[in-house]
Amino acid sequence: MFLGLPRPFVLSLSKATSRRTFRNVARFDRLTANVSKKLKANDMDIAFHSARQLASLIRRKKIGCVELLDHYIGRIERHNPKLNAIVVTDFGAARKQAKQLDRLASKGEWRGALHGVPMTIKESFDAAGMPTTWGLAQFKDNFPKHDALALERLQAAGAVLMGKTNVPVLLADWQTFNPIYGTTNNPWDVTRGPGGSSGGAAAALAAGLTGLETGSDIGASIRNPAHYCGVYGHKPTFGIASMRGHWLPDSRALPDIAAIGPLARSADDLAVALKSIAGPDEIDACGWRLALPPAPKRALKEFKVAVMLSHPTAEVDAAVQAQLSALARFLAKQKAKVSEQARPAFDPAEAHRVFIQLLRSATSKRIGLDIFERQLQAARALRPSDDDYQAQMLRANTMYHKDWHAWNEHRERMRHAWVEFFDDYDLLLCPAAATAAFPHNQKGERWERMVMVNGKPQPSTTQMFWAGYSGMAYLPSTVAPIGRTSEGLPVGVQIVGPQYADYACIEFARLLEREYYGFTRPGGYE
Repeated sequence: MFLGLPRPFVLSLSKATSRRTFRNVARFDRLTANVSKKLKANDMDIAFHSARQLASLIRRKKIGCVELLDHYIGRIERHNPKLNAIVVTDFGAARKQAKQLDRLASKGEWRGALHGVPMTIKESFDAAGMPTTWGLAQFKDNFPKHDALALERLQAAGAVLMGKTNVPVLLADWQTFNPIYGTTNNPWDVTRGPGGSSGGAAAALAAGLTGLETGSDIGASIRNPAHYCGVYGHKPTFGIASMRGHWLPDSRALPDIAAIGPLARSADDLAVALKSIAGPDEIDACGWRLALPPAPKRALKEFKVAVMLSHPTAEVDAAVQAQLSALARFLAKQKAKVSEQARPAFDPAEAHRVFIQLLRSATSKRIGLDIFERQLQAARALRPSDDDYQAQMLRANTMYHKDWHAWNEHRERMRHAWVEFFDDYDLLLCPAAATAAFPHNQKGERWERMVMVNGKPQPSTTQMFWAGYSGMAYLPSTVAPIGRTSEGLPVGVQIVGPQYADYACIEFARLLEREYYGFTRPGGYE
């Protein structure tokens, strides 16, 4: 396995993989062949189809691109007001694009795997003609001239951009609200948040307001919204998908740990979208190309997985643990090899400490000089025994570069331990968060807000443990829905794989979708 800081690399996609991909597409077309010849866009189920299903129906001329787009637009106008998930739209430009795709289809020409699929994208991605604010009032008039590279690639594959979805300020919360666009609600329970920072993206998917989404993730910003809203999300291996165009107007340098990746209503869609967006930008493409290895296993019984239900650093609610335990029992019955004891050979509590230092140092560039000076004074006033989240954050935001090198050395040792762990196990299954979606709480600082875990208050920032355990080591993670709590709230599993084993994580999610549990739409969005 490749080790060291991610850098240009070359892998090749085998002919066997190409044949498998073709067979999967052919199999899917056979499964959908019973769709009526005259499919109507007002079929209440079509909005909840996967992107691959939608593209297949368009390709087989069961529905037109404009017809499908107008169906989603109607749903947005009807359902979005109570969710506030989609906050910017350009339906005129979307219709123009859909008409062009219909003209191509009439001639038997196809743009790509997502031909005609209506999509939205997280507000923090640049899209020409739409504002990119990151929830900051000072950027409300920032209209980029160019699309983000990921958006370019999705549109090159045939996706039709309808609008942008809501984010928290600076993408820095597990709730989604900001002074420009307001609060986004969870479609399963509008008194609760959809997660963050890709909260609008996950809410729009769950409610059937869009066909596909793309988010970003440095501290579970793809993974926890997918878990809270009952959809699929994939945080790729660090560095494999260019983040060009996912930046603040005054910034070009990209942060440590952060990645961009797809959210969808099926695991298949994650694979299609990842294939579309992954790879170097035009600068790096001069020297390297990306071809991720295919998933090496095709049946649940072939996998050897470790299961981590909870940890004292970030205790997990019993309702979430129950769903993970049920999954572990199911896997064992399917003859998969399951261990609830196996872990990488390092202290998870120390991994959390390393993550917070690297995470907050990565995001400290956003801090203004006046705030930095105040935090520097506060950090110097800390006692050595001060060790809560606020103290760790202050130290990370103001550390010497030499100190960062020490924390980075800790990370590298843990990355080697992960390599050794994956010599014995294919995947690690664990929570994406400590609880299911929690009620809106926008008072005070983020670390002051509490979530109830097994009847006890836990700082909302504590559950970032489940983001950083693997994320700070640059590993890929897929979140897939696996059930619901007694309150009817979705629960997802986080599927962690070795570096560059993105398709192994997604394939495992696909097998769970087929054999265990898949996307379930919330009530009230017919």
